Parts: sequence; C-alpha cells; structure tokens
Amino acid sequence: MASTSTSDPRPSEPELDKDSESRYEPRYIDVGINLTDMMYQGFYHGRKVHEVDLENVIQRADAVGCKKLMVTGSDYKCSIRAMELAESYPGIIFATVGVHPCSASEAIKTAGGVPNLRTALKSIEDLALEGKARGTVTAFGEIGLDYDRFYLSDQDSQLRVFEEQLRIAERVDLPLFLHSRAAEEDFNRLLFAANLPRKGLVHSFTGTLEEMHTLTAQGFDIGINGCSLKTEENIAVVREVPLERLQIETDGPWCEIRATHASAAYLKNMPAHLTESVPKDVKKERFQLGMRVKGRNEPCAIAGVAWVIAQVKGVSFEEVCERSWANSMNMFRYDEAAALQEAWAKENSPDVAVAAAAAGGDGA
Repeated sequence: MASTSTSDPRPSEPELDKDSESRYEPRYIDVGINLTDMMYQGFYHGRKVHEVDLENVIQRADAVGCKKLMVTGSDYKCSIRAMELAESYPGIIFATVGVHPCSASEAIKTAGGVPNLRTALKSIEDLALEGKARGTVTAFGEIGLDYDRFYLSDQDSQLRVFEEQLRIAERVDLPLFLHSRAAEEDFNRLLFAANLPRKGLVHSFTGTLEEMHTLTAQGFDIGINGCSLKTEENIAVVREVPLERLQIETDGPWCEIRATHASAAYLKNMPAHLTESVPKDVKKERFQLGMRVKGRNEPCAIAGVAWVIAQVKGVSFEEVCERSWANSMNMFRYDEAAALQEAWAKENSPDVAVAAAAAGGDGA
C-alpha cells in the first residue's frame, strides 16, 4: 500500500459573531456517540434498570444545538444497528461501519481463523458500500489498535484486522473513524502506508503532543472528548491541536468530564444558558423519563467539551464550535449524505412501489 499526498481541501474560515458570546446560538456535531449501547435501552451489565430513553437522549442533543450525531459501529451487528438508527433519523443521525480493535479476536474466531478473515470482512465492506450509497454511512470505522486492552483482543489479531480493514478503506472511499491507544508505532506504520482517498479522524485522542503533530501533518483530524481532557498532560496537547484539524465528540455513554478531571475546573465559568435545557442527572435506580442518568454520558454534554477547549486554547467558544462544525461537515459530507438519504427514501417509499406496480400492470 503506497502513501499518497497529505494535502486535502480544508473549509474556509467561518464568519464569527464578534459580539458577546451570550448572543451566540451554538451548533455542534457529535462525531462519536455510541447510541447502540444498551445503556440507552436501560440495561446496565446485562440487567434492565429503567425504561428505554433513547428518544429523549436524541431530543436533548437537539435542544442544546447538537444537530448531527455520528453513531459508531464496532462490529457487523453494531454497524447494522447504527445504520438502522440513521434510517430512523435521516439528516440527523449518520453511521460508521467497521470492526473495533477490541472486537478483532472475536472477528477472527467468527471467521473460522485467519485464513478466512479477508472473506469474512467482505460483509463489512458490502455493508459500508450499501450504507454509503443510501447516505446512512459517512465513515469507515471504528478501526485501529488498542494496546491497553489485550485482555479483549490480542495484538496479532488487532494488527491483522486493522491491516485488512485499511485495504477495504482504500476501496470504499470513506473517511476513517480511527481508534489508537498505546500503539503509536504500529498504528502510524500501517495507517501511513495505506492509499487512503479520504484520510479521517483519530477520535477520543489521548496521545502525546508529538503523536498529535505527526497525525495532523499527515492530514488527519483529531477528535476531542472528556477523556482527551482528563489530565494536565492531555490538556497541554489539546491546547496545541490546530483549529483546522479539530473535531468534537462525547463518545457517550463513556468519556464524560468528571469532577476529578483536570478539565472540570474550566467548567466553573461556563455560562448557564449553554446548558439550561439539560435536565439534572440521577442515579439509574432513581431514573424517571426525561432525566439524565448519572455516569452515563450523552450528546447534550458536548457543550462542556467545546467550552473547555475554548478556555484551554484561549479562543472564543464560538470559534471552537464553528471551526469544529465546518471541519466535520467537510470531512464527513453530511449534507451530501442527507441528500442521498432523502433520495433513497423517496425511491423506496410505499407510494413509489404502488405506482411502479400500477405502471407495470398497465403495461402488461
């Protein structure tokens, strides 16, 4: 796999309101949210605790200005569920398709061994191409390496699955949604050797300053969430992320900003109006419909991520929101995908099917 040029078109700088930030109505794209996780169905560790509140989660996102959600696929079944959500919420939800590094060992086992891996992953490729054509899939992933969790998937399995999926990425022509934990050398070696037409986003970034600079120099964007802002070392890295390479996410139901995180101090001066529509959180055992669940992150918390980034970088909140919005729209082409969703829905609506059947009957 040969390397290609690292240049790519970047969006023009958005026009910013120079007046007070209290007048600015923010808009966000949560580019990494795991809405297929069973916590949003009320299940925790396999036990049903409360009723399904996924619809409320999506409504709360919209209420704070989070207008688009990219739901992460981590294996074949999860990717299908993500695509189904995208079909249910056209123009709002989009999906990724791929095999997460922590699912690599299981993927090889399901395939019947390494010799069958390429054939087995053909189903992932077909799913990505189908979703791309329908506008439901806007990224290939979550793929990559996670050397912090060999207890879930061994190193050899991760390497084999990542390398094979990079070959698929060359064919499906979608930007990548990437995962990298404690695997910089192998991750970069394989990633930079791939002939990628669309580059991608390294999400939930927690790497070093040097790693960040290497990735952005190669044309990749950096996804920031609560885990990216956990320590002072993390914050020092985020401070240096170029605005033209910044995207924001929650990675819910995980990666919330916690009171023990270094980033929590930056939330103390966050204007109340940015979260006034967000209900209080309660322990899951005391859940009532309309409330948030304590310890379960969700897209309506994205304002806090954007606010901390702005404070850390010393730029306006509006600039962080508008730059990250433009970067996400440019990379994942959500407007184009939404148009495809609309066109596909019209072509496959019951009315069209009835009309086609009638026309066929007339011509018989």
